[in-house]
Order: sequence, then C-alpha cells, then structure tokens
Amino acid sequence: MRAILLGPPGAGKGTQAETIVKEFSIPHISTGDIFRKNIKEGTPLGKKAMEYMDQGKLVPDDLTVELVKDRLLKDDCKNGFLLDGFPRTIYQADALEDFLKEIGQSLDYVINISVRKELLIERAVGRRLCKNCGQAYHMSFNKPLKEGVCDKCGGELIQRKDDTKETVENRINVYREQTEPLIDYYTKKGIIVNIDGEKPIAQVSQDIIAALRK
Repeated sequence: MRAILLGPPGAGKGTQAETIVKEFSIPHISTGDIFRKNIKEGTPLGKKAMEYMDQGKLVPDDLTVELVKDRLLKDDCKNGFLLDGFPRTIYQADALEDFLKEIGQSLDYVINISVRKELLIERAVGRRLCKNCGQAYHMSFNKPLKEGVCDKCGGELIQRKDDTKETVENRINVYREQTEPLIDYYTKKGIIVNIDGEKPIAQVSQDIIAALRK
C-alpha cells in the first residue's frame, strides 16, 4: 500500500502513522527523518540540505523532492510506504506523481485527518515529548503513567518551545495556505480518505484501518 498522511499540525499524524505502518508492514517516511539521516551520513543531498538549514532557510522544493525520491527507491519501499510531511505543496504533489509514474507505481490512498483549529491549539499546548526517544504524550488526552516520565524508556518529558498558542496558530495558518489545497487536489483524483481526528485516538486508528481495508 502506498499512502500519504495529511492533516494540520497537532492532528495526531505521528501517533496514527505508528498504527498504520504496523498494520500494513510498510515504512513510515517523514521528511524530517530523511533530512536527519542524509545529514548524519554526509550524503551529497544531505550536505546541500544542511547549507540551507544552517542559514535558517527552508529546504527548497526541488531538493526536498530529490531526497524523497532517493528514499522511495530503497528496498523497504518495494511493497509500499506511508509518506508523512510530504508533499506539502501542489508542486511537490505533481513531482511525486511524475516520479511514481516513471517507476510504474501510483498512490492508493491519501488519509486526511481533520481537526478544528481550537482543538489543535489545546492539543499542542498540552503536548509533551520524551527528551530521549521522542515518544509523544498529552497532559489531557494521553497522559504518561508517571508524570514527567516516558512510559517507553523512562526519559524526561519536555514541552517544545514552539508549543505555544501564537506559534501553533502560525503553523496552522501556514498549513492552510500551503498544504490544505492538497485535499482538493487528491479529492479530484478519487483517492482521499477523510477521517474525523477529534475522536479518541484508538477510535481514529480503527476508522483509518477500516477505511484502508475497504
């Protein structure tokens, strides 16, 4: 299965991605992970990306596309993949479609998790991340067993500096401007799966799996 995970910041994409990749035995591919891996390994693409990041600039579309294409050619993607954080723009979506056509593949689903802005802000402000392993928690919806301590590895839970109301509102506005047009783009292609992301986490997972199993 080849799929894309869409949704605004705080919609729970990371949590749902874990369920999807486990259920369908496909790799979870996020642009952040790709950037970090290429930079760590010192690849030519990683070095190019680092030049922009060192200057505090966004990695250009063309370079992001090249990094994703390189990742999708790896052996573990032969039976499918789940893209998270890509594409972010219509340009990137067109580039992805062209590339998949070149290698004789196509997307099966685009999972769009929708959540109201007010709830997104509430979720972000209450979010905590493990300093050690990156596991996400929430002080209202998904509490750790012991306050301030990660259930998985025992690491310290921290609040990200950018998890403030103002910053979250800005991230949502950027998403609406740049990425939300993809919902219409993929709806026209007939592969969008709309999911109500305001339900409890387990129910959202069940809804996604049921839709993808159809």
